[in-house]
Amino acid sequence: MSDLFDSPIDAPAERPPVHRPLAARMRPQVLEDIAGQDHILGEGKLLRRAIEADRISSIILYGPPGCGKTSLAEVIASVTQRAFDRSSGVLSNVAGLRKSLEAARQRRTVSRRETILFIDEIHRFNKAQQDVLLPYVEEGAVTLIGATTHNPFFFINNPLVSRSQIFQLDPLGSDAVRTLLQRALIRPEGLAHLTIQMEEAALDHLAAVCEGDARRALNALEIAALTTEPDAAGRIHITRAVTEESIQKKAVLYDHDEDGHYDTISAFIKSVRGSDPHAALYWLAKMVYAGEDPRFIARRLVILASEDIGNADPRGLTVAVSTLHAVDFIGMPEARIALAQATTYLATAPKSNAAYLGIEAALADIKNGRTLPVPKPLRSTGSQRGAQALGHVGYQYAHDYEGHFVDQEYLPTDKVYYRPASQGYEEVIRKRMAYWDQRRQAARAAPSPAPRAPVNHESKTDGHGQG
Repeated sequence: MSDLFDSPIDAPAERPPVHRPLAARMRPQVLEDIAGQDHILGEGKLLRRAIEADRISSIILYGPPGCGKTSLAEVIASVTQRAFDRSSGVLSNVAGLRKSLEAARQRRTVSRRETILFIDEIHRFNKAQQDVLLPYVEEGAVTLIGATTHNPFFFINNPLVSRSQIFQLDPLGSDAVRTLLQRALIRPEGLAHLTIQMEEAALDHLAAVCEGDARRALNALEIAALTTEPDAAGRIHITRAVTEESIQKKAVLYDHDEDGHYDTISAFIKSVRGSDPHAALYWLAKMVYAGEDPRFIARRLVILASEDIGNADPRGLTVAVSTLHAVDFIGMPEARIALAQATTYLATAPKSNAAYLGIEAALADIKNGRTLPVPKPLRSTGSQRGAQALGHVGYQYAHDYEGHFVDQEYLPTDKVYYRPASQGYEEVIRKRMAYWDQRRQAARAAPSPAPRAPVNHESKTDGHGQG
């Protein structure tokens, strides 16, 4: 018996294969044709077992462009013999989505056939569109396969994520891309109708520069094959020079508002923090090549100079701030040189996060505990008469004492917030603080020291400019 609900969905009209792009013609038909992704599709892996047993549940495939998300969804539909309905987060609206979902529900009721609803770029659905999916996914009317280049935990509703399994696909390795290119050269649906002789160096080049994007590699191969004049014998010679022309500038995986952006700046900062100037320069170069805003990079270096280097090398902040000004002053492409200088300086500087840890600890105490009162001697005097009346007296001016140091209460607690590391200049600071601690202990065990003759008492001012 024919399925009334299959015609518009399961058998979409397609143009003859010869008119389809090579990347579309070479889509895998079976699991064995999927290159790479062995971490989720290898023998015995959960996803492979679920597909082969036709026990697949709703999933979200997360990975960069050209890694095989759409191909995997189509193979799943083929292997499991389920109806396959395709939608797009760019083109679909709520009305169209409801129509597809209701058709799937009726198919399940009338013909007992399950439906896979594949939504490409599902992260582009707004909240209302994603909410429409929930009841259908929950009741099993459709098996959702969402594909996204964005982290689903940030860009897809929590209820939808909780009802789906997340599988992350990796960029294809060069060996996997090479396999796909070789397959395209010999298969009938590929370029077997042409007599192509391709240099190994040309294969290697395409596999390396496509950034793990199989679609990009296959498109470049097709352009190379169709634009190269055959020789007298009808053979098409594809050299490395030809592939360099066909793929033009290398496209790095770096979307300015997506994961490539955040992952790369994260790797950059962590490499500088980890004192690896070689890695830091590589990630800097990737950002520069991709056209990242150099001021964004410079601002992150300013933050890092205080957070991760601090007083271990106080010059680090000066270098970073100077670099920020230099970037604004000279612009790109020359600003890359200043960024490289700052990057290598900060990467090779001694590291300490003591200042960062200190302010975080103090903020946590203020947030979670009782706010401590300012000791009376430290409070604003306003006027000598007002200070006497309020008891705001007793402040000891440090410069009046030996070594410009005097023991008095600056905070009504013994809590230690700043613990300088034994790195760079902080080693000097650590020893100085230890010396002051010794002076405090000695002062508390002995009579109060007499102040030296003041040089200029008018300089002993508080926040209001009054002593």
